[in-house]
Amino acid sequence: MALPISNHIGAEHPALAAAVKFTVGGRSSVSVGRSAPVAAKLNNNKQQRRKNEVASPFEMADDIASRLSHDITVAHLERLFRKQAAGGSSPPPDGDPFGRLPARVAYQGSPGSYCQEAAARAFPSSAAATLLPCFQMEDAFAALEDLAADRAVIPAENSLDGPIDRNLDLLLRHPGVRILGELVLPVNHCLLSLPGAPKSALRRVISHPQALSHCRRSLEALDLEVDEVASAADAARFVAENRVADTAVIGSRIAACEFGLRVLDPNFQDRQLGGNFNRFLQLGLSSAAMASSAAAEHKTTLAFALHGGPSDLFSAMWIFESHGVRVARVDHRPNRERPLRIVDGAGGKVAYFDYVFVMDVEGSIWDAAVKAAIARLTEIAAFARVLGSYPSTCHSR
Repeated sequence: MALPISNHIGAEHPALAAAVKFTVGGRSSVSVGRSAPVAAKLNNNKQQRRKNEVASPFEMADDIASRLSHDITVAHLERLFRKQAAGGSSPPPDGDPFGRLPARVAYQGSPGSYCQEAAARAFPSSAAATLLPCFQMEDAFAALEDLAADRAVIPAENSLDGPIDRNLDLLLRHPGVRILGELVLPVNHCLLSLPGAPKSALRRVISHPQALSHCRRSLEALDLEVDEVASAADAARFVAENRVADTAVIGSRIAACEFGLRVLDPNFQDRQLGGNFNRFLQLGLSSAAMASSAAAEHKTTLAFALHGGPSDLFSAMWIFESHGVRVARVDHRPNRERPLRIVDGAGGKVAYFDYVFVMDVEGSIWDAAVKAAIARLTEIAAFARVLGSYPSTCHSR
């Protein structure tokens, strides 16, 4: 049965003020919850930087996309509920793979998001860390560079949907930021509703398109109206604050804790053969110490460009394999410094898009073999940079 996904955007509603309150903080670029002075400092520093810089087309496009996402979230939720009468505790600590020193941890997303859940797992409540939500991807990096945060946690990849390219681009564009840790967590999509609202009273389910796609079969079994929203966490807050009893949200367990919702069904996602996992990265400034112990559970991430483009990629990978260093992952992004590579062909000049390769290898930069392989890579690469060397922690359930 096809799911009735609605893509229409609605009109105004008296609850608009509440919606604006929780979506993008009234278009404020960064919300830091109870730490308003930090937000003010960050915004002032960002404004000063932008006065001294010429905005690139990429930054302008990012700004437009962020504002559009905000408008769509508010308008679409208002459409869903314009006929509706308006009427936490943290997850348990599960290890501390990234250490307990940082006091301020920025994360990408709204309160109640899966990234907040990852930040709480990386820095348990016993560490007294303050979690700072950043509503735009760029803001988590800016929070580090402006010293408004000690660490940042960002989503990097989903095992079903692939990598988050935007965050790879930001890592390349912010050379002062390093990867300090990796955390792999199983996805737990929960079906959330108001406490006391019977499941039989539900008429619709709303969530982010990615979550809806992960729960397609489970949704078909419910046979309810299904609607997409820009943010599952913001939708959960809307349902809670406006006491919307006939609507469920597919969201995180931490969203239930944040907004006082009931978990109707945990692990609501469809059962995948290999499972469904999210990979998160912990970031810090380059001045932070990188992993100093050589161990199998450590990884090193490198970015590099090659004179011959993809045809030279085998040579780069072979350098590591020949040193006994396993290549764990390879990705590529557009080379913005040199978008085109011009070569001589049989019929004249031929233009190819050029790429920056992002490669994960097993081991620490303090490993002799890894260090030697990196030194050899720099000899054949147009440029090479270490993005981080860090411990990797995986929770299978």
